[in-house]
Amino acid sequence: MIVRPRPGALAILFAWRGSILPQIAPQVTAITAVACLVVATEQGWAHAIPLTAGIGPFTLIGLALSIFLSFRNNACYDRWWEARKVWGSLVVEARGLARLLGALLSEDDARRRRCLERLAGFAHALHARLRGQDDAAAAAPHLPQAERGRLASRASPADAALSGLAADLAGAMREGTLSDVSFGLLEQKLAGLSGVQAACERIQGTPLPFAYTLLLYRTAWLYCLLLPFGLAASLGWGTPVATALVAYTFFGLDALGDELEEPFGSAANDLPLDALLRGIDGIVQDALGAPVPPPLSPERYWLR
Repeated sequence: MIVRPRPGALAILFAWRGSILPQIAPQVTAITAVACLVVATEQGWAHAIPLTAGIGPFTLIGLALSIFLSFRNNACYDRWWEARKVWGSLVVEARGLARLLGALLSEDDARRRRCLERLAGFAHALHARLRGQDDAAAAAPHLPQAERGRLASRASPADAALSGLAADLAGAMREGTLSDVSFGLLEQKLAGLSGVQAACERIQGTPLPFAYTLLLYRTAWLYCLLLPFGLAASLGWGTPVATALVAYTFFGLDALGDELEEPFGSAANDLPLDALLRGIDGIVQDALGAPVPPPLSPERYWLR
């Protein structure tokens, strides 16, 4: 995620880091080249090849396309914001669980430490799954040695970490270390963590309908390719500039929507999952009495 103060009026025109322009430069260049060809044809062979279509139809189509783009980008942003709220809930649940474990298992330090490590294993496995990495390898260092070999065969290593945590707490209740009321409080935290995992999997596994994106992409291309025919007669060589600005806006919004639609990716405008995971590690290490890792800082305005 790009984290930077708003640049000045001049600097913002040339800001490159975090800009969507590098991704859409081929499309904008192609549209501009077509506009130049249309203007050259209109000025050189105006009588042989009448190209002027008028700007009226493009005004109506452009308005409809803008509304359509805004609906899609709002839907994509809603996914991005929901994902951020879900990871905020993960931080809340992790803090609450770490606090309860310290208070309710203070006399069983080995079990308390094992439960806290399982909490870290859950967070690391969830992070790896969302980023398309090996979630079993991510969770293994935080789980007991006897359980590591079985992680690869589990459908969800994150859920395996929660299952182990629940088993540890149930064992403490059977031994009399935890009362049933205390176990119920801790189980509520486990349910909250499970809910976070389910919400993340729902967001990742349910993209916007492909036909919706395809319709928008095709319409944007057709509009930008045909626009020079409506502008060439009135704007002349100003047509490529106007067309490039329109293409930059439409294709830029489309590309930005693609990034926001998948909030758990590693693009510049996706969520900083590495930084959020470091925060979870800090909660666990603090509860264990170990040195807390420093929070991640943006690198050239990019917080990963």
